[in-house]
Amino acid sequence: MEADLAEIRTKVLKVSALVEGQMRDAVQALLTNDIDLANTVVLGDKQVNRRIQDIDSLVHAFIIRHAPSAGHLRFASAVLRLDVSLERIGDYASTIGREVIQFEGMAPPSVARDFELLGRQAREVLAQSLFSFHKEDPDEAWKTYGFEGQMDHTLRTVTAELLDVGERREHPLRDIFGLLRVAVLIRRVAGQAANISEQTVFWLTGETRDASVFRVLFVGDHNDRASQIAEAYARKAYPMSGAYRSGGLHPSASLDPALIDFMDSKGVHVTQARPSPIQSLDDQARHYHVIVCMQPGLRAQIQDVPFRTVALDWALDLPEGMDTETLETVYEAVAGRVQDLMTTLAGPDAR
Repeated sequence: MEADLAEIRTKVLKVSALVEGQMRDAVQALLTNDIDLANTVVLGDKQVNRRIQDIDSLVHAFIIRHAPSAGHLRFASAVLRLDVSLERIGDYASTIGREVIQFEGMAPPSVARDFELLGRQAREVLAQSLFSFHKEDPDEAWKTYGFEGQMDHTLRTVTAELLDVGERREHPLRDIFGLLRVAVLIRRVAGQAANISEQTVFWLTGETRDASVFRVLFVGDHNDRASQIAEAYARKAYPMSGAYRSGGLHPSASLDPALIDFMDSKGVHVTQARPSPIQSLDDQARHYHVIVCMQPGLRAQIQDVPFRTVALDWALDLPEGMDTETLETVYEAVAGRVQDLMTTLAGPDAR
């Protein structure tokens, strides 16, 4: 068993280094318009796929031969999922290489500088995740989440600059679209690195993220009515399907006692709730899957929505006031939308 494990680890280490090199060379080819290097990256993807297929075969043979349990079984599962992430990163690098081959010229200097930064960030987050896997260090694995916010900032900058270049018609339109695609592919490396880190934690600790639990943030201007109702209702109605928070752009000092009494009558308690500001979305250890803006115009005021987060604009035209009849109208409207959201996310069995 130890000999088989050592062989798998050795091969995973080699293909990891190969994939890191593929991504490094793809970005270098982009920055220098090196067609020969781009072709090398495209051709190198064949070797990545072949090595990964070899590892998959070894892992399946290991499971059949040794019938592993506990940590060894988690290791085998983690390697198989790691291979998926590495293969996808290899595909990203190959696609970048193909785009470079089609470009009419080099990227504009201002854009190239940010592509260099985006590429460096991608290599760092990938290296961090692979280091944690090969060094068997779950604490290092969690550090990859800080990189995603940084890359989101850089991606937004690159996108804005490319759009500006396109509007000024300073670069071929075909190249602009290709560069936008390349920027998104480089950003996706961070998502795959996060998957690798999660597999590292799973292998070494047995901890796993429940894919059925969705993180949802409800945003109101003052966070003192509809957003609080949405959070409290979601917590009570769908406690197993999500983790919920609410926040405001200009939070009030406290909740109106009329709202507290009304929610108590519904069996949904907000006595301990307090209006709170939304924190920097990029600084969250784990991104929100969904951000729901409860009022018209709020979406435009929320800056830096993370790449993997969906921002919804419910823009509910809700009546003002804290009388019982008005609160009943607000409650029914918000509860209906929360039900629709959680059914969409978790399916008809959401609970």
